[in-house]
Amino acid sequence: MLPERDRIRMQHMRDHASEALAFTKGLDRSALDKDRKLALALVRLLEVVGEAANKVTLETRLAHPSIPWAQIIGLRNRLAHGYDSVDLGILWVVISKELGEVIKSLDEAL
Repeated sequence: MLPERDRIRMQHMRDHASEALAFTKGLDRSALDKDRKLALALVRLLEVVGEAANKVTLETRLAHPSIPWAQIIGLRNRLAHGYDSVDLGILWVVISKELGEVIKSLDEAL
């Protein structure tokens, strides 16, 4: 059983990741170049996913190795601290190719 605070943080992760997917539904990579608001919103959503992941206890992280904790937290750090050099191509790959599996793993853990 998950500690309540970890469950809440993992729900935040899932909800924000799902919102990022919803924002990009039906779009292609060029949408990020054309719509600055979209790009900024996606960066923020992934920052929140990473911040919530960082606050999940080590015990819970170890109990759910299918969730790429280090990568999620690392992405958050890169987005927050490398704000002036965000690679939208990488952001798109994360959202379009990897985020669905993260959501699936979070759903299974929850």
